Amino acid sequence: MAGTVTIVIPTYNEEKNVANIARAIREAYPEYRILFMDDNSTDRTREEAEALNDPLLTFYVRDPEARGLGASVLQGFEIAGTDYAMCMDCDFQHPVSALGGIIEQMDAGADLCVGWRTSRMSMGLKRALGSEAVELFCKLFFKVHGKQTTKDMMSGLFAVRCDVFRQEIQDNWDSMELRGWKVLMDLLKYCDRKLDIRYYRYDFGVRAEGESHLNPKVPIMTFHQLWGFGKFTAKVIAKMYGVDYYEMYPDERK
Repeated sequence: MAGTVTIVIPTYNEEKNVANIARAIREAYPEYRILFMDDNSTDRTREEAEALNDPLLTFYVRDPEARGLGASVLQGFEIAGTDYAMCMDCDFQHPVSALGGIIEQMDAGADLCVGWRTSRMSMGLKRALGSEAVELFCKLFFKVHGKQTTKDMMSGLFAVRCDVFRQEIQDNWDSMELRGWKVLMDLLKYCDRKLDIRYYRYDFGVRAEGESHLNPKVPIMTFHQLWGFGKFTAKVIAKMYGVDYYEMYPDERK
């Protein structure tokens, strides 16, 4: 029997994309629930989404004191009232056509199905090479700490079985990188059970509309997830970019 699905989409000032992605999902998958987790957008993102009058669409405005992409996705997974929850971007870099294949793997028994990019070159050569290098670094440290890895640790397109991960999110919320972008890494980092991990290959696209929210803090937050030496590396990167590390992590100030 097929499981029920919630597509969790974090948003911040996505007025140019939000209605288009919702329509595309609804056309392809009439039964999927759509949950926009909004980080207090200042444009017309909410109005564009709610104007669709989609009964299976929820627009959730998050606490302005707890902003962050990671927090948006993790909270969405926690509150999803379906068998599975899947995160994807709002900008069409993750193709809507891939969602069904991922859910097929979930219905076949996966605890986690990761969208595995065929190539990262749509990000540009510099970012693609950087992403691959960080991926290798992350896998090394996960293996050192006895944690499972995936074939695409940096993926932002993946589905989880809610009853497997909900308690993990609740128990480790305060320790997770809530402002970071690499949610999959935290789910694997804090998981204490052997997961059935499966994959679905897809072509990573280019952003349809609007501007990327990528900034120098993203690699800092990614390395910060990698235990002690990762935090040391994050401090080095922060210094390189002229970012105040202890402003980002005041609790670590001695």
